[in-house]
Amino acid sequence: MHGNPALPAGFPNFPYAVPDAPKGGRVTLGSSSSFDNLNPMIVRGEPVQGIREFVVESLMARSQDEPFTLYGLIAETIDVPDDRSQVTFRLDQRARFSDGTPITAADILFSFEVLRDKGRPNYRTYYKKVTKAEAVSDHEVRFVFADGEDRELPLILGLMPVLPRHAMDAEKFEETTLAPLIGSGPYRIAAVDPGRSITYKRNPDYWAKDLPVNRGRFNFDEIRFEYYREGSTLFEAFKTGAIDLRNEDDPATWAKGYDFPAARDGRVHREEIAIGLPAGMTGLVFNTRRPVFADERVRQALILLFNFEWVNKSFFHGLYKRSQSYFERSMLSSAGKPADERERTLLGPFANAVLPEIMDGTWRAPESDGTPHNRANARKAYEMLEAAGYALQGGRLVQTKTGNQLNFEILASNTGQERLLGAFVGDLAKLGIKARMRVVDSAQYQSRLKDYDFDMIQFTWPSSLSPGNEQLFRWSSRVADQPGSYNYAGVENPAADAMITAMLAAHGNEEFVSAVRALDRVLLSGHYVIPLFYPPAQWIASWKRLSHPEAKPLFGFNLDTWWVSPQN
Repeated sequence: MHGNPALPAGFPNFPYAVPDAPKGGRVTLGSSSSFDNLNPMIVRGEPVQGIREFVVESLMARSQDEPFTLYGLIAETIDVPDDRSQVTFRLDQRARFSDGTPITAADILFSFEVLRDKGRPNYRTYYKKVTKAEAVSDHEVRFVFADGEDRELPLILGLMPVLPRHAMDAEKFEETTLAPLIGSGPYRIAAVDPGRSITYKRNPDYWAKDLPVNRGRFNFDEIRFEYYREGSTLFEAFKTGAIDLRNEDDPATWAKGYDFPAARDGRVHREEIAIGLPAGMTGLVFNTRRPVFADERVRQALILLFNFEWVNKSFFHGLYKRSQSYFERSMLSSAGKPADERERTLLGPFANAVLPEIMDGTWRAPESDGTPHNRANARKAYEMLEAAGYALQGGRLVQTKTGNQLNFEILASNTGQERLLGAFVGDLAKLGIKARMRVVDSAQYQSRLKDYDFDMIQFTWPSSLSPGNEQLFRWSSRVADQPGSYNYAGVENPAADAMITAMLAAHGNEEFVSAVRALDRVLLSGHYVIPLFYPPAQWIASWKRLSHPEAKPLFGFNLDTWWVSPQN
């Protein structure tokens, strides 16, 4: 994306992979959800895990050890002019789908068109920037853009899923399906038990198994995902060995839950893996489309009422850190940094878009004294709510004009969120606010998210060191009312739109970093979420039969490079 690739032409393998890693065996992974769809590239349904990772390949392969660098896969070369106004991919003539059918330019154009017209909103948003798509030959395809302002677009197209024209019905692409997809990736779908499990088997005839980007990767003969309704049941399955590996996301479990025989005697191994990626933003998201959250002062007050210090100490053993940025844990974060001249120039046309304390880098998320009471912040919150037209009447916080109590629903998808959300609901009740938590099954949860049918949710927007077009899918006014986007907060902010445009048009790293920090400041100033927390590292627990390389990529944990130990 910026600068030069780290690896030279003819590199033997990615540095975080072991090229002669043992092949064979099975790994079983778990998920506390369900699925009713094998096509993750559409809005409808709840998609299964693993399709894009193991079955459907992209034109190029992303290095997990660089911010945003692509190397040859289906496309053996990529040609881009300096102004990035177009991109030409030349396909590797050895490339085949798993049924043996050669991949041609016609498949690339088919994939582009069906995803642009019927895919998820992110595909539609990205691909509509292409003004012309053409097959230069049977193995060469060119995409032309209106201009070179979105300098990420050639790489975004390099990550385009490649679909088989001969094995897909474009007219039915938007419909959910449980029919196994055909791809060109290292695995085929071997078995599907709807909502319960999916099994992938390694394709011994995988066309790209000896390419540099794949040496030492995809070592398991079989990868299986088992689905569990409850997270507690999933953890019990891991403890018995029914699940082989766990990427732990609960600090309470990490701190206290691994006192069982297999963990004590060493059959289960735990490690904290450093990760160089930004932590992103986890927060309680205000759906600003709803009248209850339309007033920014109400949102600010609720942010003050969340008692992070007490929650972290009481529920999470103090292992979490508070999120202060949408690009937390990276140089892209604006937290603690005054805006530079480039940022101020970008933000100049939007005089009121950024709060002074966020512009000068002195803002911090509200802190409490660590006790259950949070009295100082509660007093400030009540003053804000009074200014917004609310008053306490008979123990209820009501809007003085209507007499209606301030109330809203927090939608949750699993009972694991109950402690945190329950504590927040209790704190709000002390001020006469009626909040309630509602847990629904995963299918209903995804459906309601798709249509923005909620007041508040807990959500995580992950981040990379090279944020780009996905920011449109999260914060752009264009997608605020388009079903299926990740703009759950309903952000319609001209300043955010302009900062994303500047980020995509940045020519050098300094310009890019300034644009990302400016976007961060706009989002923080909009009070779209109650910032929550992030873990300082990845917490990985696995049964001893699994092994992995000593070298860890920038992106952290990477199942692709693990293997089953021969002695086990």
